Amino acid sequence: MELPGVPLRTLLELTRSRTMTAAAAALGYTPGAVSQHIAALERATGTELVCRAGRRVELTDAGQTLAMHAERILAAQAEAVAALERTRAEVSGRLRLGVFGTAAAMLLPPALHRLAVRHPAVRVVGREVDVDQAYAEVRAGRVDLALGLDYPDAPLDRDGAVEVVRLRSERFSLAVPAGRAPRAAAGAPLSLAAAAAYDWILPPAGSYYGRAIRTACRRAGGEPRVVHEVTDTATSLAMVGAGLGVAPLTGLMLRLRSEGIVAVPLRETVERHIVVAVGAAARGRPSVTALITALRAGAAAETGIGAGPEAETGIGAGPETEARTGAGPGAEAGAAAGPEAETGTAADPETVSGGPNVTRRGQTVRPAALRSQA
Repeated sequence: MELPGVPLRTLLELTRSRTMTAAAAALGYTPGAVSQHIAALERATGTELVCRAGRRVELTDAGQTLAMHAERILAAQAEAVAALERTRAEVSGRLRLGVFGTAAAMLLPPALHRLAVRHPAVRVVGREVDVDQAYAEVRAGRVDLALGLDYPDAPLDRDGAVEVVRLRSERFSLAVPAGRAPRAAAGAPLSLAAAAAYDWILPPAGSYYGRAIRTACRRAGGEPRVVHEVTDTATSLAMVGAGLGVAPLTGLMLRLRSEGIVAVPLRETVERHIVVAVGAAARGRPSVTALITALRAGAAAETGIGAGPEAETGIGAGPETEARTGAGPGAEAGAAAGPEAETGTAADPETVSGGPNVTRRGQTVRPAALRSQA
């Protein structure tokens, strides 16, 4: 009797979720795929494993028995792989890494170069995943690790099966069309409550990112006026550069696109964490440790990724600075300043002082097949 790993993971999730639809959502499958996995296990075992109970499914006695052993079977497989790796003289192995577009373009190349120099026998196979599904991809066993984003205001779900390792933190500023940034007098960063006067470009509220920004704004006493719901970061920043609204901005995003954009520091601290999700059992593999070390070193070396007020980009800078990535106020690169601007982006009552220009490091070329979701 052969018990395939993916259907066993599906059975385990079904014991937690109790419905095919909920299990499919947690694992990133369709409900039909979940049914097929359970059917495959029933064929392999020659017994019925689940039965319907209204909208829910109940495990039969045989299903409960198999589920009880499934977790141990999968953990034993992972431990065996880790143990075999530890017997080798050099760090080696094949790893499946889930990546989202911006991470693949900005973080992955330096990390894999570092890994190849130090551990040439480790082979990494990349697979693009939705950034909100990074955790689920690891839990479902489709990848060994996955790069993702975690927000204090919309944290990832966690369980004992997957560990979340933080690589780097970024502080948000606000991307404003060049020529429309609030200026002069007070020298104070912009508050999120005051920023509610602008038109916003944000991902849907159902995403981790969209929920995190809306939560931070509400905590500060404002509600972002979302006029464009856009998931792709490069697209949203292009829209900012075209004068269609404002959007949150971090150093990693700035490396993706900077034309026609001014980064205005925010008064409130709003952060996100660049993380890697890894199966808890796989954490003991030397190859996994080597890859996480390379990813962390690569993220730390990316000077364009602002971790705080001292970041080179000026993002998250103190009251005396405004990071400039586009033409200044009144320049042709941006639309005319003022509340009557065609974009409908209202002038804000708060002001920030001018500051030094940000040095651009050349245009970043992204793989065409990868989305720029950041």
